Amino acid sequence: MSRPDRGARAMHQALPPALRDAVDDFAEHLSRVRNRSAHTVRAYVTDLVSLLDHAVRMGCVDLAELDLSVLRSWLARQRTTGAARTSLARRAASARAFSAWAHRAGLLPADVGAALASPRAHRELPSVLRADQAAALVEAPARQAPPPNPPAESGPSEAAEAVRLRDRMLLELLYATGVRVSEACGLDVGDVDHGRRVIRVFGKGGRERSVPYGVPAQRALDDWLRHGRPAMVGARSGDALLLGARGGRLNPTTARQIVGAYAETAGLPRTSPHDLRHSAATHLLEGGADLRAVQELLGHSSLASTQIYTHVSVERLRAAYRQAHPRA
Repeated sequence: MSRPDRGARAMHQALPPALRDAVDDFAEHLSRVRNRSAHTVRAYVTDLVSLLDHAVRMGCVDLAELDLSVLRSWLARQRTTGAARTSLARRAASARAFSAWAHRAGLLPADVGAALASPRAHRELPSVLRADQAAALVEAPARQAPPPNPPAESGPSEAAEAVRLRDRMLLELLYATGVRVSEACGLDVGDVDHGRRVIRVFGKGGRERSVPYGVPAQRALDDWLRHGRPAMVGARSGDALLLGARGGRLNPTTARQIVGAYAETAGLPRTSPHDLRHSAATHLLEGGADLRAVQELLGHSSLASTQIYTHVSVERLRAAYRQAHPRA
């Protein structure tokens, strides 16, 4: 079972054996049958352990005694302890997923979670760079030396050019494709189709998609593969496309710090790889791209996740109006 922290482990061990087994079986179902990521499984398991601990405290000694009133009481308790609406929405989703699974598995006489409502999660509009700011960021490695103090990137001076080429390729790829930083770091050399200018990406749940990239990213990629990667490749490299200073696959944490460092030295707002993803999606929509096409490019399972970028575009338009119109 995926167990994220010591508190969840302690609560899990304190559950009655039948409830412990239900948690473990549900985690196995999420991982092996639903093909959920380890992060998602940990989140669901943490929520479920909290729910069942609450149920036991309310006098439930058998899973069959779990009912809608217990689920609602658990969510109410989360609310009174200050849980955000986004957290409450996720926990309600966890309870509904477990209830549906337990009913199908014969552990619950009814799917008691089907009627569980949850607050609509409040979504902050994502941070988005202007097109000129995004261009300044992705072009920063060509204009300056590698940023100071990137973790584990202080190799010998002869490797500085290879690191610069790697950083340029990373930034170009993140903005050109809108992929998640974990997806970029997970790319292998064989995932790149140079002829069609497309990369094969494995996203959440192992879902595969093809994502196009443009000519500037192709140039950066060619330079990295011809001159940068050969200088950094080592015994631990395998087929990894992006490499760290020690020759292994580039770590997403290091990639985030690289992006942030270049943004800082370029005089831009604090920027993460996910901000580049947000920027790519917003600029595509502002340029006339179809919402469904952007959904496919980003790897969103639901169109609702992509629609937030239409709100970003509207807000940018409103801000320009307020600034420029004399009767705003």
